[in-house]
Amino acid sequence: MDDINTEPAKIKAGRAGPPPLKDGILYVNAYQEDQMEIYGYAKNKGKEIFMWILYFLTVGLLRLFFFWYPHLMIAATHEESSLKHAVVVVLKDQYNQWFVAKVKFKERNGRDVQNPENGQENKVEVISYKKGNLPNTGTPLKQGDVVREQSLIRFFITKKVKYVWNTSSQEFEKAKGLDHSTRCSYFHEASGLSHLEQSKRRNVYGSNSIQIHVTPIITLLFKEVLSPFYIFQLFSCSLWYADEYYYYASAIVLMSVISITVTIIQTRQMQRALRNTIDSSSIVTVCRGSDEYIEISSEDLVPGDVIEIPRNGCIMQCDAVLVAGNCIVNESMLTGESVPVTKTPLPNPKMSKSQDDIFFNIKEHSRHVLFCGTHIIQTRYYGTHKVRAVVLRTGFTTAKGELVRSIMYPKPVDFKFNRDTYIFVGALAAIAGIGFIYTIVLMVQAGEHPSDIVLRSLDLITIAVPPALPAALTIGIVFAQYRLKKQLVYCISPRSINVSGSINAFCFDKTGTLTEDGLDMHSVVPVENDNLDKEYTDLSKVDNDSFISAMATCHSLTLIEGVLSGDPLDLIMFEATGWELIEEGEDSSKFDMIAPTIVRPKSDESRSFDQHFKPLQKEIGIIRQFTFSSSLQRMSVIVRMLGSPHFDLFAKGAPEKIIQLSKPETVPNDYHDKLMKYTQHGYRVLALAWRQLPAKLKYTKIQRIQREQVEKGLTFLGFLVTENRVKPETTPVITQLRQANIRTVMVTGDNMLTALSVAREIGMVPPKERIVLVQGYPESGKADAYLEFVYAEEYKQDTTKTGSASIEEVTVDILPRDDGNTFHFAIDGRSWSVVRTHFDDLLQKLCVRGTVFARFSPEQKGQLIETLQELGYFVGMCGDGANDCGALKTAHAGISLSEAEASVASPFTSKKPNIECVPTLIREGRAALTTSSGIFKYMAMYSLTQFLTVCILYWISNNLTDFEFLYIDLFVLTTLSISFGATGAYGKLHPEPPLINLFSIGPILTLILQTGIQAAAQVFVYLNVQKQPWFTPFVDNEEDAYESYENASVFLISSYQYIILAIVFSKGRPYRNTMFSNYFFLANIVFCLACTVWLHIKPLEFFREFMELADIPSMEYKLIYLGIVAINFILSFLVESYFCDSYLISRKLQEKIKENFFNSQFKYKALEEEISQSPHWPPVSSTSDLVEVFQRMDSAVSADIDRTSLMSSLADSASETGSLRIKNMESTATLDTQASMATLDTQISTVDDKAQLIEDGVDNPGFEEDQPDIGSYSTTTTNL
Repeated sequence: MDDINTEPAKIKAGRAGPPPLKDGILYVNAYQEDQMEIYGYAKNKGKEIFMWILYFLTVGLLRLFFFWYPHLMIAATHEESSLKHAVVVVLKDQYNQWFVAKVKFKERNGRDVQNPENGQENKVEVISYKKGNLPNTGTPLKQGDVVREQSLIRFFITKKVKYVWNTSSQEFEKAKGLDHSTRCSYFHEASGLSHLEQSKRRNVYGSNSIQIHVTPIITLLFKEVLSPFYIFQLFSCSLWYADEYYYYASAIVLMSVISITVTIIQTRQMQRALRNTIDSSSIVTVCRGSDEYIEISSEDLVPGDVIEIPRNGCIMQCDAVLVAGNCIVNESMLTGESVPVTKTPLPNPKMSKSQDDIFFNIKEHSRHVLFCGTHIIQTRYYGTHKVRAVVLRTGFTTAKGELVRSIMYPKPVDFKFNRDTYIFVGALAAIAGIGFIYTIVLMVQAGEHPSDIVLRSLDLITIAVPPALPAALTIGIVFAQYRLKKQLVYCISPRSINVSGSINAFCFDKTGTLTEDGLDMHSVVPVENDNLDKEYTDLSKVDNDSFISAMATCHSLTLIEGVLSGDPLDLIMFEATGWELIEEGEDSSKFDMIAPTIVRPKSDESRSFDQHFKPLQKEIGIIRQFTFSSSLQRMSVIVRMLGSPHFDLFAKGAPEKIIQLSKPETVPNDYHDKLMKYTQHGYRVLALAWRQLPAKLKYTKIQRIQREQVEKGLTFLGFLVTENRVKPETTPVITQLRQANIRTVMVTGDNMLTALSVAREIGMVPPKERIVLVQGYPESGKADAYLEFVYAEEYKQDTTKTGSASIEEVTVDILPRDDGNTFHFAIDGRSWSVVRTHFDDLLQKLCVRGTVFARFSPEQKGQLIETLQELGYFVGMCGDGANDCGALKTAHAGISLSEAEASVASPFTSKKPNIECVPTLIREGRAALTTSSGIFKYMAMYSLTQFLTVCILYWISNNLTDFEFLYIDLFVLTTLSISFGATGAYGKLHPEPPLINLFSIGPILTLILQTGIQAAAQVFVYLNVQKQPWFTPFVDNEEDAYESYENASVFLISSYQYIILAIVFSKGRPYRNTMFSNYFFLANIVFCLACTVWLHIKPLEFFREFMELADIPSMEYKLIYLGIVAINFILSFLVESYFCDSYLISRKLQEKIKENFFNSQFKYKALEEEISQSPHWPPVSSTSDLVEVFQRMDSAVSADIDRTSLMSSLADSASETGSLRIKNMESTATLDTQASMATLDTQISTVDDKAQLIEDGVDNPGFEEDQPDIGSYSTTTTNL
């Protein structure tokens, strides 16, 4: 290599701030995800009276327009004002959706005030957010430090969230709960609210209920009937009735009534289903102070209430902070995994000598929060003490409420096909306008009566713009939904089916989606003779007691109704040992026991001690658990062996974390090699470690010590290797998607190396294509953030000798790639955060080539989906749990493999727990999209064809008869358009998705050329029939008798043309099966064609008279006429199939037009070209040891994460024990981390871990005396 550098390749960091705000515009929730522009309006009597006059003059049409656009109505009837004097506010979100909300007033006693007196409007309740330090009372910021005597609360509600007027800042602010700017000490000092105080707060926060309103039938009816589609149908039917066109008008009315009825029923069913799933209330026990507990409805809870958690469990009706007792919780509503989680009380900082207090942070303290909607399985408490929690958030501000709001107000799907249909309808309306003028001119020249002129000219509009178009476009979707249901894919958002046909990128969760849900024990690799040479699949052969003890104790398993429950990994690990777990006493009172959990090898011995009181078997009591933390990536337990004079600590976690906490001399030299061996083959590896604690450490001290004091100086024990097998359906599906040029992306919360291995195994990354890891290093002191690009594959590097040490060089490899510049980025959640913060300009570039996104949080998954959408991708997402809910609802098409509550946010749910549903959905989506496109062209050509027919006949003051219209509209068009959509999806995915641009060259040429062909045929027969010897011209008459040869010739040719066009536009491969597989459509075509031929050749006399159809006397001419029909079919078929639909026209020519005239291109394509033309980007650093890269990353990031976690944990734990004195901590919302961390590091480094640190933690005057040390315990009394 010519370019050698010992430094990793860096890219200088850029700065990316929050999204800019517009000058002069006011906002609510500024710089947040739900940021909205807000405009205030006050009443204006003059404008209101003027608009009423316009309503009258426009016969209510203007009011109808304002019904569709209420924000414009506010602007027209009100005048802009400051928010202080506004009576109504208009809000605009980031998706350009408008919301109107009325500003309301409420008295402190809860009574609504309609018209507050002048001067009283300013006397509103203050929701002040006091700055600076809190008083020692711990009063939360958001409850107002000063309660003024003003009697009114001024607020508005939008998107189910209440915004209250803040007189201090002169703006509306979201009524937040106690999760913002509240000290941790407040929750412990909360003793309950009085009835009066609770009433006051309920006026601010509202009812604690997540109410899903089931819209009344009459309201749904009016909304449906007043939609633009049905308004136009109402206009059309009224016109037809006035023109005595009763039959078709009645048929349309009947179909509209059925459609509206079905829509209302489906809407109410979905609303009921959502309400029944979400809405719930119960009776809760709340504290009113002085240990007075009463029962109230959960709907009356407010932030600050102190509630008792029932001992037999419950469903949480609010978000609450646990302050006393433990809870075992099923959080599947949030995580998608029905794994019991133990919630512990929020540490009380006021127990520390220092009065320093930290702010509550719901993310950092989530392990102490009981979330709304989660199931409390059990509670555990001390003696007769109650399990208590303080209400944090209520109603729609809870975690469950936010989920429901995201379902009720989803991000709008901007689908180009839908936009184009509206534009095309506008184009048809313009054509109708031309016909309108043409009709008026002709009929005025003919001296027609004004009423006839109005009827004929307006009738032409209903012909050119088909009222049945929206209904026809849903036909393909309805059939696709039915076929999906047969394949066990259920859809709650039918509109998403068409969108799924355009998907060109699909994201997958890993665990439970690409791989099996459970884990299998693969092996254990204990340290033996200072190396990791031996791998054991049979634990009975492992001669390492500490290793087996670590597997038996280092878990969070518990017995629930006699069944061992907990994390699947913990279950597999414990069951592999063959030990048993014992928990004495009732489930809910286990805190009465000093050692609540005992583990021991399974044995037939009923006695624990022999006659000399020596243990007969090995028993270990689990004294304390330090639960798993995602930021620390480890858990540990403090245990005591039966008869042992000291305590032990066992830890397990991510190998890179455990190795940092272990003594270097206990780590084998082949550690990295063994770790890489397993992780690169897709195994999940955990490291185990152990430490003997000092004998002087007593039980009371154990209960108060913080984990950072004991989780160090460990002895490395070895590896626990588990296997997460790939589902058998995964690889074939990924291969199928890649062959169809559908980009596949893995976004998982799992380990990066495991994710990379799975990506290789399933073919998401082909064998010959490289993976480039993107490592983002955050700011550290004066050093800027930077990025490093590293190959995931290992390379042999030269080494140079420096003295006696062998130093391996890090080579900066600027490789011109020989494989066509094909590579894949892999990035983890930490680096993603760094890129989003400091390298916003590179984010999209990384996403274009990104394939593996590991260690991603649910929020980051949603961010990835949004970024891909911004690049122009149509993105699908498949996940198996509610933790994927954000990504599922953000994607264009989300498929949930789980039936948890949160799957209601996903448009699709598969009953098959594998990804076979993905190509099924895309195939059906493509079929539905192709059907919709074909139906649209068919309906457009039907309108234009009938428009031509009527225009030709208008030339001689003729028209189609009522029954001719009925034959075409009801018999031919309606039946063919229904059966048209029954064609199923083609069985194989094509590499090219169907076109969604109706204004591309193909569809436009189709409509132009097909219109020309149909017009030529109609004009030809119209002129040709006049040359026949038996022809007699039509004579205008007052009876509107239209029977004539001109009428018959044009009607019959047009009847054939509707059948021809249905055949021509019924496309088969590559997106739909051939039309010959659609027997319903074939039978319909044959029947319609037979009826038309019969009507043409030899109709029954009475039927011919009924149709008012002239009898063409010449059989020879009738046969020639059939020849004209055949030529029409051949021309239409050839033009559509071999010209307009050809690859040259539809693809290549369209690309040239875009390139030369519009210069438009999807952003991801432009970036892809840019990357392909940059062979030296990214600047890749290759190292000899990939683990070295991860270690470098961990050392850079762990300082930030571990110190922050350590600060939080020490502040929490030290506040209980006073064990670590951190002085001069600033009492602000943001801790001065640099100064505090420096002080913290100094203090920790100077404390001896076996003496001074522990003694400083427990020998404080404020703590109770140590309990006597008990060297052994009995299994009956469970004492240590």
